[in-house]
Amino acid sequence: MAGTLPATGSSAAAAADPQRLTVDLSASEGPVMRGANGALYGLSDDGVPSDAALAPLKITSISQKPEGGAQHPNGDALTVSKSFFRNGGGEINVMMQDIYAKWPYEDLGIDDYLPKVDKIVKEVSADPNSDRFVYIPFNEPDQIWYKLDVSDQAQYEANRDRFFRDWKTVYERIRAVDPDARIAGPNEAGYHTRLLRDFLAFAKRENVLPQVMTWHELGSGSLRDFQGHYDDYRALEREAGIAPLKINIDEYANRRDLSVPGQLVQWVSMFERNKVYANQAYWDAAGNMDGNVVRSNIPNGGWWLFRWYAGLTGDTVKVTPPQANTIDTLQGLASLDTSRRQAQVLLGGSAGDTDVVVQKVPRSLFGRTVTATVAEAAWSGYEGQHATPRVLSRTKVKISEGGTVTVPLRGLHKMSAYRIVLTPGGTGTPSAVSTPWTGSYEAEDAAITDGKVYTQGTVSNANGYAASGTKDVGSLNQATSKVDFTVSVPKDGTYDLAILYGNQSGTPATQKLSVDGGDPVTVTYPSTENWTYRAKKDLTVRLPAGTHRLTLAKGDAEVTLDRIDLTARTAEPAASYEATLADISGKPSYDYSSSAGVGTGALVLRSGDKAVFDVYAPRDGYYRVVPRASAPVRLALHGQSVAAVPDRPLRLYLVAGNNRVTVTAKHTAVRSLDVTGAGSTTGTLSYEGAAATLAGGARLVDSAYASAGSHIGWLGNSADSTAEFTVNAPTTGRYVLVVHYAHNDRRDNGHAYNTDIMSRTADITVGDGEPHKVTFKNTWSWDDYWTVGVPVDLEKGANKVTLGNAGAWAPDIDRIEVGRVVG
Repeated sequence: MAGTLPATGSSAAAAADPQRLTVDLSASEGPVMRGANGALYGLSDDGVPSDAALAPLKITSISQKPEGGAQHPNGDALTVSKSFFRNGGGEINVMMQDIYAKWPYEDLGIDDYLPKVDKIVKEVSADPNSDRFVYIPFNEPDQIWYKLDVSDQAQYEANRDRFFRDWKTVYERIRAVDPDARIAGPNEAGYHTRLLRDFLAFAKRENVLPQVMTWHELGSGSLRDFQGHYDDYRALEREAGIAPLKINIDEYANRRDLSVPGQLVQWVSMFERNKVYANQAYWDAAGNMDGNVVRSNIPNGGWWLFRWYAGLTGDTVKVTPPQANTIDTLQGLASLDTSRRQAQVLLGGSAGDTDVVVQKVPRSLFGRTVTATVAEAAWSGYEGQHATPRVLSRTKVKISEGGTVTVPLRGLHKMSAYRIVLTPGGTGTPSAVSTPWTGSYEAEDAAITDGKVYTQGTVSNANGYAASGTKDVGSLNQATSKVDFTVSVPKDGTYDLAILYGNQSGTPATQKLSVDGGDPVTVTYPSTENWTYRAKKDLTVRLPAGTHRLTLAKGDAEVTLDRIDLTARTAEPAASYEATLADISGKPSYDYSSSAGVGTGALVLRSGDKAVFDVYAPRDGYYRVVPRASAPVRLALHGQSVAAVPDRPLRLYLVAGNNRVTVTAKHTAVRSLDVTGAGSTTGTLSYEGAAATLAGGARLVDSAYASAGSHIGWLGNSADSTAEFTVNAPTTGRYVLVVHYAHNDRRDNGHAYNTDIMSRTADITVGDGEPHKVTFKNTWSWDDYWTVGVPVDLEKGANKVTLGNAGAWAPDIDRIEVGRVVG
């Protein structure tokens, strides 16, 4: 059956009858807008998140603070605009009141605010991209400064009139400095019919109508109520005689939604259906697209959902879910691109079985059969890496006489999202999909010794953090604390073990893993933002067929446990990236005459055309990359271009996380880019911190967690403070320099609402060349070492590679690795 999921180790009673989600390809809702992919403080610095993590998402809007704003230590709009616009970003909302330090904002009166408004607008309007900024002069005025949500009508009217006076004053002040300014508001914390009716009438009368209407949807009830809010607002516009304004729901979703594909798809489908823009809320740390980017460059499950969303083209079409406007239910969105001859469906939010019924499939576009390709983006935690979504099935399906295709999905996971791609069937048969056995085991269902079960992220506690099954096991802080999982595997072999965990201890924490009471091995868990900001630890275990006891017992420090997953390791990691689903430029054509291979046809590239693939790597190292194509192509990666022969593997260096690989050709039909491997370091060069020549106060510092027992500390904060490595390159060419670093720089802004982590930078100089500034995100502790890969050009023989920072402290450096892009 198409879309049948692998068996799981936990038993769940499937519904007697599958749910039905219906897609009508004949009912267009207008061009795909991708409005719901934004984020408040999604960027913290230039490089956080990385270009490779940001560009594929095609972000339409973000919200950031004004330059120098005191509310948070980073995320300044003009600063992050460079990387945002460089990576195809749309527009930036400037949260003007974030110039203030306190939360809620200190109310020092409008006369205090106006000079700040002048400064902000002068700076933004002087920017070369000033037309891509939107001013938001007030944030949540229903609660802050003006108390517009009071029930007493007389008090409301007094507060309202004060707000309206200030709105007009600030609006006109902005326009006096920047006559072309786009202004958004009123930007309430929630939807208020009473206020908006009055506001529209006032703003129309006084000629201070915003160009963008904004409010927030920040409760689990929004999944039920937003449609009513939207419909009511459009009715208010008509009542006031105002043409429809652009809408930006510039804060949406709760902690329990962020990072969770099955939750996010419910919000995204709701906003896209209504063609509004929307930015995820900022509850925790800046710079990770509100819980969708791990570290700086690593996708999690939420990132893959938004990558799929960014891949929708053509028009969205009508989707009818089993229950409309209902919290935590199966929802979806779909698109039809007639020029590409593709239909896509994104869905999720419910466990059990579902039939996706696609109606009015045009035979003029698809022929008599379609290939239905089904993939899953699972929840991997806020800080848990997620490999390329696994394809669950590729099936050729006959289009019924009535133009219907039914794709059955069985055993859906509530926290996952799913993508169905329909392409013309053509001749031949797609390669069979072999989904490995997998089993999932909740920590709260295991045998717990000296630990406690906690409930997280429920509808009633929507701003609690997400947890698998809404529960986890914490307080595992006694010498005798342990969790015993009973697991059953079908055959002897190696299994991938993924542990969803949290570690707020301030250093890497450990547990002792044993199988059936055997000799324990140490599992080391990197730090996380807090006990419930879930990350994922991947390792392997060998298990004989049958039932076993996997014990995770306390080691050093403390860990919280959420769930473990076991997956049969049948071969080394591999993924096929479909060419017809790649990002394109130029005018390539789509050839579906054959459904062989990945089943989605071929992308025909000619001179001037490009296809960009997003290729995941679990770690820094070498992978085998094979183009499936009719003729030679060229691959570009890390600034290096290399010729590639069809079906012949190239050994390429990929950095941990996402890698953008560009394919060009003179005239070639490309089916897929196949990537295999686990990140070999054979052939790379490695230099410990002790190998560097240190100057200007930089020195080696003992560290139990560094690879060789020490790291380079006290680097930077002076032009004289440098670390110089001598790198002996075997040949001249393009390399990737991977810096292993740590730092936990923070700035307390006086309120505990967000985790105000800082990034650090270092200038990297090769020989006598120009320095290249690189941003290093906070690693949550001084003892956790992450990596950042930087392309560099080296000459054959000895090369001086210098790290420093003349104006501020650089991160601590454990070691560096160097690998040729083409190995």
